[in-house]
Amino acid sequence: MKSIQSILLSFLVLFGGCDYLDVVPEGDLETTETIFEKREKADRWLFTAYSTLSLLALTNGNPAFLGADEYVTGNYMRNYFDNFEGLYIGDGLQMSQTPYADIWKGGYYNSIRYCNAFVSHIGATHNMEDHEKLEWTAEIKALKAFLYFDLVRHYGPIVLVDENIPMNVPVTEMRQPRVHVDTCIQEIVRLLDEALVDLLPASEKDASRQGYFCKEAALMLKAQALVLAASPLFNGNEYYASFVGKNGEPLCSATYDPEKWRIAAEAIDEAVRECESCGRELYRGSNDQPSLLLNTMKDIEESVHNLAYNNKECLFAVKTPQVYDDNNHNYLSKFILPGFRAEYTDLANSISKGTLAPSMKMVEMYYTANGLPIDQDRTWDNTGKYQMNRETDSRYTDVIPLGENVLGLHLRREPRFYANIAADRCYWRIGTDAGMTKRNYIVEARQGERFGTNYTTIQSNNPQNICGYYLKKFLYSDLPSKTYYTGLAAKGDDPVVIMRMAELYLMQAEAWNEYEGPSEKVYGPLNKVRERAGIPDVVTAWKQYSRTPNKVDTKEGMREIIQREYNIELAFEGRRFWNLRRWKTAHLELNDLQYGWNVLGADAQSFYNNYNGPVVVWSKRKFTAPKDYLFPIRSQEVMVASYVQNPGW
Repeated sequence: MKSIQSILLSFLVLFGGCDYLDVVPEGDLETTETIFEKREKADRWLFTAYSTLSLLALTNGNPAFLGADEYVTGNYMRNYFDNFEGLYIGDGLQMSQTPYADIWKGGYYNSIRYCNAFVSHIGATHNMEDHEKLEWTAEIKALKAFLYFDLVRHYGPIVLVDENIPMNVPVTEMRQPRVHVDTCIQEIVRLLDEALVDLLPASEKDASRQGYFCKEAALMLKAQALVLAASPLFNGNEYYASFVGKNGEPLCSATYDPEKWRIAAEAIDEAVRECESCGRELYRGSNDQPSLLLNTMKDIEESVHNLAYNNKECLFAVKTPQVYDDNNHNYLSKFILPGFRAEYTDLANSISKGTLAPSMKMVEMYYTANGLPIDQDRTWDNTGKYQMNRETDSRYTDVIPLGENVLGLHLRREPRFYANIAADRCYWRIGTDAGMTKRNYIVEARQGERFGTNYTTIQSNNPQNICGYYLKKFLYSDLPSKTYYTGLAAKGDDPVVIMRMAELYLMQAEAWNEYEGPSEKVYGPLNKVRERAGIPDVVTAWKQYSRTPNKVDTKEGMREIIQREYNIELAFEGRRFWNLRRWKTAHLELNDLQYGWNVLGADAQSFYNNYNGPVVVWSKRKFTAPKDYLFPIRSQEVMVASYVQNPGW
C-alpha cells in the first residue's frame, strides 16, 4: 500500500526539486535563520509548504473523489491500483491501525510547522520589500488555516499548533491536547482575518503567485469553515454528546445553536460581495456552438477548468505535475476516458482505461429539463424511464439522435446531464471534426460495440466499464481521444479546481435557509446556479411543473432542494463526500448498492435488463454511524501522544 507520506514526499521533490532537502524545519535555529536571510530560500520554503495541497488534486491522494457513491468501478481498480484509498473508505474498510488517507500523521502537521517557522523568520529576510513580506505572510497564514480546516473535517477536534515546540523540551510538553471543535473553527477564522488584511485579489497577484491563496479564496475558506461549524455534524450532534477530552472537557457542541448559521450566512454574504467586486462570476458566454443547449453544455464543461488560472469562477486551484503516461495513476482522465480497442484507430489510446464511471444514483440524480427530480416532474414520464422512446425536438440536435430509439431515462434531461454523462445512444463530442472525420460520436455501450466491453464476463484482471455510463466532466471535448494526453499537456497549466463561485452561491442559499427559511436571500443565489445550468428558477420549476408545488415554501423542502443542487452542480468533484458528512446523512446514503446496466448485453433488451430497471454492479459499500463520520487517528499515535480517539474507533 503506497502511504500518504510517500505520495507527499514524492510531490515535495517534484515541486521543489533538490532544494527541498535544504529546507527542513526540524533543523536548528541558526540553520533556519540562515535560510531566511535570502528571499529565494524563503520563497522555496513557502512553495514547499504549499506542495502539501497537491494531494487534494490527485484521484489517489484525495479520498473525497472516490470515497462516496458518485463513481462506480470493479475489482480491477482495487486489485491493480491499491493507492486509490477512497475506494477502500467507501467500501467500509477504514481502520485505526493504518488509516487510509492519514493526513494527521501524513504531512499536514509538518506543513503547519513550516508555516509557523515562516511567520517567525520572514521578518529577517534581507532582499525583500516590506509589502512582499506582508503578502507572503498572509499567504502562509491562509495556508495554515486551510490545513486546519481540512484536518477538522477529517477528525473534528484537532491539536492547534500556535508555535513550533523546540525539539529539546520534555516529551510531556510535546503532548498537546485536542481542543473543542468550535475553538478550532475560531482559530481558522482568526488566521484568515489576519491574512485578509494583506492578501491581494487574484487579479492583482503576480503570475508566479497564482497558486497561492488570494483574497477571494480566503474569504470563501472562512465561509466554508463557519458553514462546517453550523452544520449538523458539529452543531448539536447527539453522537458526540459524550465525546470529551482526557480531562472530561467537551470536544463538540451537544446543543444546537441557530446563531451559527447567521454568522456563517453573513460571512458568505461578505465573500460574495468581495468576489463579485473583484470580477468573479459563474463561467458563461460560450457562443461557438450551433445551438443554445450545446453552448450551455460548453459553459458547464468549462466551469471546472482553470487553464492558466483564467477562469473567473475558480477561486482556488491546486496544480499537479504534468506526467501523462501509463505508469502515472494520479490523473482522473486516465480512468474515465474509454479504453477503446485498437481496431478503432481514430479513438484508441493505450493509456486510457475507462474503468471509473458515474453510478446510476448520480445518473438519476440529475434533473429533468424543467429543473426537477425525475420523480417530481409531472410532465416527465417517470414510469417509462426504463423503456425505449424517441426524441423529435430539434433543440436536442447533436445531443440525442433524433427519431432513434433511446432509453427514456436519457431524454429531456437538464443540460448538466448531457454535459457530464455519456449515456448509451446519446452523442459525445470527443475532439473537433477534421475533414471527413466527425468526432461527435454516438455512445454505443453494449457488449462488442465501440464504447462497450469486448469481454463476455465481468473482469477483475482487465480494465472494464461495469455500469454502461461514462463521465464527461473534467474532460476537454475539443481533444481527440487518440491524442488526448498530448493535447492536454500542450494546453499548459491546468490546476484542479478546489473552490468555485457556484459552491459559494449554494452555501449562501443553504445558510440563509437554515437561519430564516425561504426568502429571496435563499432563492436568489440558488437561481444564479440554476440559470447557468439552463433550467428554470426554483420557484417557477416547482410551482408550475412539480407534483409538490409547496415544497419551495418550507425550510425543510428548500433544504432538500439545495442539497440536491449541491449534489448535481458539484458532482464528482469530491464535495459530496464531505457534504454528506456535515449534513449527517452519510449513513442514509452510503450503504446503498451501486447499480448500472448489464454491460455484457449485446442488444438493447439484454443491456437494459429486459427493461426491468438497473442491475447491481457493486455491493461492497458500507458506512457505519457514528464511527465513519470522523476519520480515526492512527492507533500508535493515540498511544504515544496520549490523544483521545474518535468515537467508534
